[in-house]
Amino acid sequence: MPRQPIIRALFDEPTNTVSYLVADPATKRAAVIDPVLDYDHNSGEVDTRSVEMILRAANDAGYTIVWTLETHAHADHLSGSPYLKAKTGAKIGIGEHIKEVQRIFRPVFNATDLKTDGSDFDHLFSDSERFNIGELVAEVIYTPGHTPADITYKIEDAAFVGDTLFMPDYGTARADFPGGNSRQLYRSIKRLMGLPPQTRLFMCHDYKAPGRDKYAWETTVADQRANNVHVKEGITEDEFVAMRTARDAKLSAPRLLLPSIQVNIRAGKFPPAKANGVHYLTIPVKFKNRKRKS
Repeated sequence: MPRQPIIRALFDEPTNTVSYLVADPATKRAAVIDPVLDYDHNSGEVDTRSVEMILRAANDAGYTIVWTLETHAHADHLSGSPYLKAKTGAKIGIGEHIKEVQRIFRPVFNATDLKTDGSDFDHLFSDSERFNIGELVAEVIYTPGHTPADITYKIEDAAFVGDTLFMPDYGTARADFPGGNSRQLYRSIKRLMGLPPQTRLFMCHDYKAPGRDKYAWETTVADQRANNVHVKEGITEDEFVAMRTARDAKLSAPRLLLPSIQVNIRAGKFPPAKANGVHYLTIPVKFKNRKRKS
């Protein structure tokens, strides 16, 4: 019988992101999954209120945070992992394929300071790697498709799937970011759906599906198999790829895509400050090719 982790979800409505505080009841060791750093895109101001909320929750419960775990390099929010590390000494972990994402985006942002060996992170997880959070056993499941580096953290009977899946009534993640692949995404989802039916699945985002008035982020493998509107049982890989490709073509870029990516591939750190002590984010500008009228 798997040990039951204590799980507290903290929802950040501005980015529709769910962060998780996951603790071992026996030792009170804990991990934080996908923490959010508050960022005002209009002013460029950063705030730590969301991370402070996690720290207060851990402190109130007597938890010691030993890991801050990223499911991937997010494109819709900035990571709060460095702040958590500074406050607790927790290690920052991510999947080993982050190196591929760093190689993709280094030239996009002309990020000459960025190493592409993943060394900004404290630990790079490999597929099927196991580690402990107190007496809880955690296993890494490589689930690429949304990006080349997505992983799922299965902690006892609970799996934290990042952006691979959404709630059954909302479907699945996009696969059109650089390095994304809808066929990989389908196969990753099928791997998750091969877990025991009662396995609890925890989403990283929720946007309220049409007809649903409340945010939701917890479901089960059985529910996803039976009811996921994009990839329930009976949907073939080719059908999924056709649907995902057509759907992705209509999606706009996430509002915080540019700041998020260049911070998150650095393990949540900002680019080095300039001589004036100010950190600057880069915005690549591209002109669309337009045919001149004759």
